[in-house]
Amino acid sequence: MSSELNAQSELKKMALCEPCSGIQRNWRRAPGHAELVQGANRKEQRESGQATITSYRCDRCGTSWEYENNKADQHAGWSVVGG
Repeated sequence: MSSELNAQSELKKMALCEPCSGIQRNWRRAPGHAELVQGANRKEQRESGQATITSYRCDRCGTSWEYENNKADQHAGWSVVGG
């Protein structure tokens, strides 16, 4: 029963609106969309140097995103951190 609840919870987290579904994840310089509202940013140390991570929240579906700007890592970029 708890695994069924976990599965339902996971599906709710991934209920992205159409613009959020179109965001290319884990690719630096991929665009977001117009309904993302920028939040705070922070610096994190990586092997290749310092990276800036900015949080965003979608006004349409409420999904929380982070964008990692790391010039040394082409596979940094957008990632979902909550719904």
